[in-house]
Amino acid sequence: MKIPAMIGAELRRLTASPMAVIALIALMAVPILYGGLYLWANQDPYGKFSEVPVGLVVEDTGATSNGTTTNYGEKVADNLVEGKAFDWNRMSAGAARSALKNGDVDFTVTIPKTFSEALLSASGTSPHQARIELETNDANNYLASSIGSGAVEKIRRSVAEMVGQEAADKLLTGLSDVRGKLEEAADGASQLYDGANTAVSGSGQLADGTSQLADGASQLAGGTAQIADGSQQLAAGAATLADGAQQVSAGNQQIAQYADQAGSLVQQATNALPQARSDIAAALADRGMSQADIDAILAKLDPLGDKLRSGNDTVQGAVGKIDQLADGSAQVASGSATLADKSQQLADGAQTAATGAATLSTGAAAARDGAKSLHDGLGTLSTGIGTLRDGLKAGVDAIPSSTPELREQQAKTIANPVDVSSDKVAAAKDYGQGLAPFFAALAGWIGIYALFLIIKPISRRAVTALHSPIRITLAGWLTPAAFGALQMLGLLGVLAWALGFTFQNGWGALGIMVLASATYAAIILALNVWLGSVGQFMGLVLMVLQLVTAGGTFPWQTLPAPLAALHHVLPMGYVVDAMRQLMYGGQVGRAMTDLAVLGIWMVGSLLIAMIGVTRMTHKRTLRDLQPSLIG
Repeated sequence: MKIPAMIGAELRRLTASPMAVIALIALMAVPILYGGLYLWANQDPYGKFSEVPVGLVVEDTGATSNGTTTNYGEKVADNLVEGKAFDWNRMSAGAARSALKNGDVDFTVTIPKTFSEALLSASGTSPHQARIELETNDANNYLASSIGSGAVEKIRRSVAEMVGQEAADKLLTGLSDVRGKLEEAADGASQLYDGANTAVSGSGQLADGTSQLADGASQLAGGTAQIADGSQQLAAGAATLADGAQQVSAGNQQIAQYADQAGSLVQQATNALPQARSDIAAALADRGMSQADIDAILAKLDPLGDKLRSGNDTVQGAVGKIDQLADGSAQVASGSATLADKSQQLADGAQTAATGAATLSTGAAAARDGAKSLHDGLGTLSTGIGTLRDGLKAGVDAIPSSTPELREQQAKTIANPVDVSSDKVAAAKDYGQGLAPFFAALAGWIGIYALFLIIKPISRRAVTALHSPIRITLAGWLTPAAFGALQMLGLLGVLAWALGFTFQNGWGALGIMVLASATYAAIILALNVWLGSVGQFMGLVLMVLQLVTAGGTFPWQTLPAPLAALHHVLPMGYVVDAMRQLMYGGQVGRAMTDLAVLGIWMVGSLLIAMIGVTRMTHKRTLRDLQPSLIG
């Protein structure tokens, strides 16, 4: 009997009755139902989060900063509701707690009363973190707790970005104001520098002038000292003059008195002269002298009278002069006394002036030294102001000029400095397509495993009648492999057309699925040949091992060491990797390596099965000769 005849006999047995056909069709549909329904259910769960009910409680009362009241809790709530990442339901704390307990919402997010106050506390004396409260109920859904944690983390980042952007905007606005003030300060420093230079020049002139003033004041002090000495001498001389004038005045007064007395006597003598002439004439007459003699004698006496009268006039004029001299000397004495007083006052003033001139000289010298110090200090000040001006200009240059639009963009950059640029070498369009390689590989194993429930691995009649283990093994393998290929074709159709999954290399993916199904058939065939019904159970155990070691969901590197070692041995991990490469547009070279490993598994399993068949041909029993459906 040849291989096609053995395959045909097995097919006739499988389709011998309507129930057998129904059973075959049902088992053929197992991988399609398993893979199709599971992937349909999980095609895009992340895109359906907007239908997940979540309770949102906002208790924030807001906070006031710099006269402005802000309620960040309401802002966050509005952003969440508008974002529609979940089905947000705003409710009270009590209603949210009850809804979570009853399963009406999967988790709740609470924004407490002090949320805004805490966010604004960073600028105060008691900074503390704001808090967002997440409450979950694993009795509703365990994954909902993980989803809620991820959602709250996104909320935290968005709040941090929002607050950071506002803070950065204020900071940049403050820096812009500082830059403006620095520009004004730099302009003022430039003006101050020019003024300081002018002051330096003026202080130089002041130093020269005060130096000249000091020299003049020194000369003035010397001159006023000489004047003071001369004034003292003048005052002494004036005092002596006053004393002399006083003595002269007293002497002149005595002279005037004597002169007045002499003048009076002369005047009396002059006044008595006519009477004396008459008396002389009468005496002469009495003596008997003739008139002629009397006249002659009187003629002799008349010149004496004339001289007496002339002398009287002279004496009277002299007396007048002497009186004038006495009056003048009295005035001179009075003036000399006044002069002496004035001279003393002049001497005192000159002494005061000398003292003041000496003080002026000392002060002028100090002013000269101070002006020099001022000049040096102003030079230092000018240098310092120049440094200040340059520093302010450098500070202005260091702070970039900005506009409100630029500051807004800068604030966004500071608040969220890192953006993730995501690129994929090979990409699955959604969650379901990401799981498709794993569940397609698993579905292939389940399909072959189910087929072996009704397909006889080896025809015992053929083993008894034939002595060709190769033909017997190939016949027992090709029948489930062919049905498995049909299963994989149907599954690929469901994935591609019903679910809309895309395949970068559709034919290659189909080839991998068919080869994987054939490899699975060889493995389960070998288990059945060697272990019988126990081998069928071991196929189930092997499926479970591959389920956890294939790396279809989490990366295989996360597995415990013993399971990670099995990942590199068992075939399903290579099926998953080859499917990913061909489905997403990865490396064809890697897929070829996976194909080689599957080929080794398939050939090795067939060889093991062949050895088992050979063993069976040498140990036949009467039970093996019982008729079978092959006929």
